[in-house]
Formats: sequence, C-alpha cells, structure tokens
Amino acid sequence: MGSPRPDPGRDRQRDQVGLAVGFRPIPEPSAGRIRKRVEPGALDADDSDDALRRPSFRGLRGDKPAEDAVPETSAKAPARTKVTHPERLLFDDSKITKGQLADYYAAVAPLMLCWAANRPISLLRCPQGRNAACFFQKHDTGSFGAPVHHVDIAEKDGGVAPYLYVEDAAGLIQCVQMGTIEFHGWASSVATLEQPDRLVFDLDPDAGLDFGDVRKAAVDLKRHLADMGLTSFAMLSGGKGVHVVVPLTPEAGWDAVKSFAERFARARAEAEPKHFTATIAKARRTGKIFIDWLRNQRGSTAILPYSARARSGAPVAAPVSWSELEDVETPAMFSVDDRDTLIARANARALTGWGVADQVLPDV
Repeated sequence: MGSPRPDPGRDRQRDQVGLAVGFRPIPEPSAGRIRKRVEPGALDADDSDDALRRPSFRGLRGDKPAEDAVPETSAKAPARTKVTHPERLLFDDSKITKGQLADYYAAVAPLMLCWAANRPISLLRCPQGRNAACFFQKHDTGSFGAPVHHVDIAEKDGGVAPYLYVEDAAGLIQCVQMGTIEFHGWASSVATLEQPDRLVFDLDPDAGLDFGDVRKAAVDLKRHLADMGLTSFAMLSGGKGVHVVVPLTPEAGWDAVKSFAERFARARAEAEPKHFTATIAKARRTGKIFIDWLRNQRGSTAILPYSARARSGAPVAAPVSWSELEDVETPAMFSVDDRDTLIARANARALTGWGVADQVLPDV
C-alpha cells in the first residue's frame, strides 16, 4: 500500500490492449529485445521447471538496451494469493463458489487489467454470497494487504482519503479473497486522476422495455457520437442494459467531460422524448431508457469490462462488437462459466481494438 507506483500511462494501456487482442502490428524486434513476461498467477511459485501455464507475448522491452535484457526467472514471480474457503457458495442458483470466481478472475486478468489496473476502484463485497449482505467499498482500511494499493485523493469536503486500486492479477484475487464479486472503476487512472480517459453512457431501460429497445438506443448513441467525430464501443453490462464506451485521450478535466456527457444525453432525450430521458427520477422514466450520464463525474464509477455481477446466473460485463450486438438477446449473455469463450472472443477479429481510440472531446 502507500502512494501509487509510477504508471507509464495511456501508451501502456494501448500496448496491453493491442497485444491482448491483436490490435497493433508488432514491429520487427532487434536482437535481444524480446523478453519473457510472466503474468501474475501464470507461473506457480514452486514450479522448478519454470513452465508457463498460459504464456502469451506481451511486448518488447523499451526500458533498457538490448544487451541488458535478460530472461526473468521464476524466482521473481510472486506467490499466488491464497483463497480461503474456496468451497463457499457465492451464487446459490448457479453453484459458483469463491474458488471458482477466483479462478475466473485469474483467467481473464490479462484482459481485465487493461481496464482495471491502476484505476481507482469501488468493490462490491459479498463475503457470504450474493444473497447475503453486500456492500460497496472504495477506501483502503488497511485490511487488503500488500497486493492491493491505494492512492490518496482529495474529496469534496477538503479532506484526503485513500482510494483502492490494483496493479495485477494478485490484486484482483486478493479482492476476491476479501469477498469481492464486482469491480467498478473511475473514468480516470491514478496517473491522470483529474483528466478522464473515457466516457460511459449507461443505457438503463424501464422494467417494461424489451432488450431490443436497448440495442436500438445504443446504436442511436453510436451514430450521433460518430457525427461528432467520436468512436464508441458497446459493452453488455451483465445487468439490465448496455454501456456505450467512448475512449478519450486524458486531456479535458472533469468539469468539461461531465458537461459534455450531460449535454449530449439531454440533447438525445429532447430529440426523442418518447424513448429517452436524461433524468434519474424514476417517475420520469416510465416506458423510457435512461441515458445515465452521471457516471462521468469525478468520483463516480462504472462496472469494468469482464467484471462479474452479483446477480442470478453469475453474469459478467462483456465487450461486444456493434455487429454482434444486433443479435444479442440479453445483457447477461455471458457468465463466469464462459471464461474460455470470453478469452477466445477477446483474441478474435470482431473485438480487435475494442475500447481503444485516440480522440478528444469535440469543441461543442
């Protein structure tokens, strides 16, 4: 714990995403510059033969001359975080245990950390399972141990509070050990706290609406964002709706990002008042889809890609392409049991470059 470690920033995230899903062409390596990178949890601490369980090429070293780049040994790999009571049922209906949830997060960590690492997070903790008492936690109380870190952030009242964040798979698993099911993240990283690197519009339908209405709404937002020069991406929330995600180069401050999100949402609601509302009040949302722009203010969070949800069936938040969205029938299409499918999808052409775009807010 303590102050955050240096974060290489947005270039690192682009490299992570690109190499995870095949986004960027890989340049020709010079001799000696290739390194073996061991993802946390991919190498058992007691593996004497240095065998990789799920190896993947992650990048070329740019931090040292070629002649100084040497293979990293298993002695440097951290011991796997211990999960106690792995047999504890967290999802009674789908029989998913704490151990199985930990296995899920360990498997998808290389994908999830592209979006979750080095970002203030809020955790939904359900120590006795999703049907028991659950609560959100965003501040570090000192109980998580070394794999989970904190960054000191100034709050509205003038005080400073330690906000949780993780750097690696060990951090994710430690959160699961502490009863976490869901991971929600800020729209900025610890390196650029005051400059968001994404917009999220959460399409939250009224109970009587069909998911087909949500699909159409998401495409509508995509089209109008594109008219303003912004590329967007779709993510099934694993809950009731769809998140329309707009990556940003972290330049504009919170006030500007929040203002744009609010004005855009209200403009769509005014243009189609029978279908949309930008007002959170339940009484104004009957038969409509709430374009939740409030995720885009300082301190607010949104569910992170590949996070499980504390809902029936253990669904997960899953990126989808716009063409795939046309055939999706439920925002809970994928679950913790679909981890192999999710990993395979992330490396498929349909999701190449998902969530990555160099763009800034339009001057409107």
